[in-house]
Amino acid sequence: MTTLAEIMRRTAVEEPQKTAIIFQARGKPDQVITYEMLYRNALRYGKVLREQGIQPDEVVIIVLQHSVDLIYAFFGAIFAGAVPSIMPFLTEKLSPEHYRKSLRSLFEVIQPAAVITYAEFEAEIQQAAQNSSVRKILITHHFSAIDSDINALPGFRRDPTTIVLLQHSSGTTGLQKGVALSHQAVLNQLNAYQKAIHLNTSDVIISWLPLYHDMGLIAGFLMPILLKVPLVLMSPFDWVRSPVLLMRAIHQYQGTLTWLPNFAYNFCAQKIRPSDMEGVNLSSLRAVINCSEPMMLSSHERFLQRFKPYGLKASALATCYAMAENVFAVSQDGIDKPVTLDWIDRRGLLVEKVARPASQGIDSMCMVSAGKPLENTQVQIVDEKGNPLPERVIGEIALKSDCMLSEYYKRPDLTQAAFLDGWYLTGDLGYLANGEVYITGRKKDLIIVGGKNIYPQDIERIAGEVEGVYPGRVVAFGVLNEDLGTEEVVVVAETEEVDPQRKLEISEQICFQVNRSSDIVLRKAVLVERGWLLKTSSGKIARSANREKYLRKLQETGRGEDSTER
Repeated sequence: MTTLAEIMRRTAVEEPQKTAIIFQARGKPDQVITYEMLYRNALRYGKVLREQGIQPDEVVIIVLQHSVDLIYAFFGAIFAGAVPSIMPFLTEKLSPEHYRKSLRSLFEVIQPAAVITYAEFEAEIQQAAQNSSVRKILITHHFSAIDSDINALPGFRRDPTTIVLLQHSSGTTGLQKGVALSHQAVLNQLNAYQKAIHLNTSDVIISWLPLYHDMGLIAGFLMPILLKVPLVLMSPFDWVRSPVLLMRAIHQYQGTLTWLPNFAYNFCAQKIRPSDMEGVNLSSLRAVINCSEPMMLSSHERFLQRFKPYGLKASALATCYAMAENVFAVSQDGIDKPVTLDWIDRRGLLVEKVARPASQGIDSMCMVSAGKPLENTQVQIVDEKGNPLPERVIGEIALKSDCMLSEYYKRPDLTQAAFLDGWYLTGDLGYLANGEVYITGRKKDLIIVGGKNIYPQDIERIAGEVEGVYPGRVVAFGVLNEDLGTEEVVVVAETEEVDPQRKLEISEQICFQVNRSSDIVLRKAVLVERGWLLKTSSGKIARSANREKYLRKLQETGRGEDSTER
């Protein structure tokens, strides 16, 4: 078994002029980065880290915007034998107060030796690093030209079982538990996932995904670079401002693979105008892979209908279940066959926690398969005591693989709690049917109403089907009702509707649909304007943050926003 640093050095020597990355920045010419350029620029960072006394196995936090410097700093830390960890850069979408608090907490737990950032952000880092282990704050202009003594870097003499990087599970700033991954785990994942998606050097991967999230870091960065598959990489901020950039890159570079969280299917279909797509052809795409958040048939249908006139094939729609703790992918569908759709009884899911097959109709709902587990990954569904459950019974998803995390970094308590008899407990809820994985929700988001367990994803799925609700922009959470002595469910949904009477009708319809499909009585359906709901750094709806925002608004005004109570 080899290491990431050895693979990079070997490729730079054997194929120095081969393109590793085509880096796109809005308003600038595309920048071609060869393996030799990537290797030598990363060595600059590695050399300075060593000169500054950074030792093997010490953590280097990278606080940089989406840029070539971010790329070079990441690999440079690996070349130095250090452990890089990319974190989101402070933007207008992140609360500065929460960001700084998370940064301080990160330093306390991870105990990094160094931080790489910009000169204008140095004071922010210094403040957060007080009373921490941070010895060096290194500014990008510190990393100058290298001399010839580059082979002395310890990163080229690492054992494959040592930790190569930290990923952070997504939260409001992306700073939750540090997932420590070894060289061996990363390469085992890439080997298995490459087979699952039939990846080869004739493919071209197009990605706008942030590198602090596992989908962007692994599928949209490390995998293509290490497996010598051309990568076209753009900024997530450029993509958000102009999502057609993704489509144009696919057309220009004949892209074959891209990964999107579910919201991006709706976003692209709604925001990209016909005039933007003139001359664009998407027929080169063989897989657009839905991953990272609950997958919806309606999002696939909307995306296909919008872009089919430009060559998008129905067969390109694919799905994946992934998590940082398994490096990335757990299961994959839509490559060798169309994605499996499982129509189940709505009430059976909500009340009995059983995915009972049903005919398509008003009392059924469609579950989108995440496919079969990778060849190196085992999946089972377990109850609260860890006992395996029968097929189609909903429980917690547990898995085993040879690409599992080494630990939650410096958190032995969390590491021990995450495993039971050798199985990793994901915290995700779902079921198995015909060997395929279906995701139904998150265990930690459980709402308890009158002793009944309610999973917010189930409620959100129903509310999202109501006409007038903005696709993918709905959240359900529990709020304590002291008079009742239990929680009651609140649904907050975004809409573009402005007519008060129409908004009232939408709210009433949400309550009606939820009440007829479950054992709960939904009394509050709150409609808010577009952009009201908060998301995590990885694009998922942040339930706890939205609950706090709702309660704060309620305290300020006496009501959440526009709402109906039944």
